[in-house]
Amino acid sequence: MLKGKRILLGISGSIAAYKTASLVRLLKKEGAHVQVIMTESATTFITPLTLATLSENPVLIQFQKNESGEWNNHVELGLWADLFIIAPASANTLGKMVNGICDNLLIASYLSARCKTVVCPAMDLDMYAHPSTQSNLERLRGYGNLVIDSEEGELASGLSGKGRMAEPETILAWIENFFATKRKALLGKQVMITAGPTHEHLDPVRFIGNSSSGKMGYAIATALWEQGAEVTLISGPSNEKLPSKEISLIRVTNAQEMFEVSSFYFPQSDIGIFSAAVADYSPKVVANTKIKKSDPKMMVELEKTRDIALEMGKLKQPNQITVGFALETDNELENAKRKLAKKKFDLVVLNSLQDDGAGFGYDTNKVTFVTKSGVESYPLKPKTEVAKDVVQAVVKLSDELMETSEE
Repeated sequence: MLKGKRILLGISGSIAAYKTASLVRLLKKEGAHVQVIMTESATTFITPLTLATLSENPVLIQFQKNESGEWNNHVELGLWADLFIIAPASANTLGKMVNGICDNLLIASYLSARCKTVVCPAMDLDMYAHPSTQSNLERLRGYGNLVIDSEEGELASGLSGKGRMAEPETILAWIENFFATKRKALLGKQVMITAGPTHEHLDPVRFIGNSSSGKMGYAIATALWEQGAEVTLISGPSNEKLPSKEISLIRVTNAQEMFEVSSFYFPQSDIGIFSAAVADYSPKVVANTKIKKSDPKMMVELEKTRDIALEMGKLKQPNQITVGFALETDNELENAKRKLAKKKFDLVVLNSLQDDGAGFGYDTNKVTFVTKSGVESYPLKPKTEVAKDVVQAVVKLSDELMETSEE
């Protein structure tokens, strides 16, 4: 799959640099051409000789090749590569990438690269969790770069947590998937999707909720990923599983938490899909201890939760696509059309509890797509197939939006 692909590998100063020997070997075994660029500090963790031997190319470190004035042309390197992968990417290098601090050959090549750049962060857990590091990663994503996220485990400091560079086998699988999905319809699109129920607690053990399993939202997240999208799934309590760590999963419990996380990710997204069954009301007061069964009746005062889709609709930009879901029991079509307009959706996926095999808990669903241009109904299908129909509709909307913007 990687035969003939040109991989530019940037190595910055981190103990994880020792893993790059295995990465280079794996890439070469798959037939890729590998050119290594190292920062000065990286050479203290692994020798250029090792990497030059494995890559079968001289390792580049300095701008200047020799005393005669020859130089390593960062512009040519940036044009040569099919993919630029920076592994490990230290906190220092991430900061330089974000701010364009071009004081070494690696950063100069990054700023010149016309191919996709992917970073593999590696650092101690507190450095990784620091707001400045997380902000830098988000800004890099905003620039169109990709991220193979750090993994959890034992760190060089002796601590245990998130910060380990992804294993060479994981990085290789990601690279293979990148080239396999390069022609897929949603490659590089940032998608935020909500899924599952929310639990609105009365006390530490009781909550108000619904029967949503999250099956539909998780299936859509998977179908989006299969089409090359960069997916952030914001999930309420659910036992569903995802097929890949490349799908970023953020777990929340209640409507307020889902609103706050959605408010952060939606403005950065090309596409927003609101499939979660968010509670409409939440207890006004949550007891700190378990409420004892004493009185024959108990009155609970509820207050309305934030309507996430409505609030995100107010933030929606002309270049964004949004999809909503409507689970109805009566006046289905009228309610779906009203939701389409009120919440500025481009598509509403309508399903009715009147249909056998549709709705919460089932592995199947029967839906109707409602858009400004019309209504299209589908027969009962597995939710995995419905998810593909939803994604194809999103692809169509994305293509139409692109055509409009080019006119």
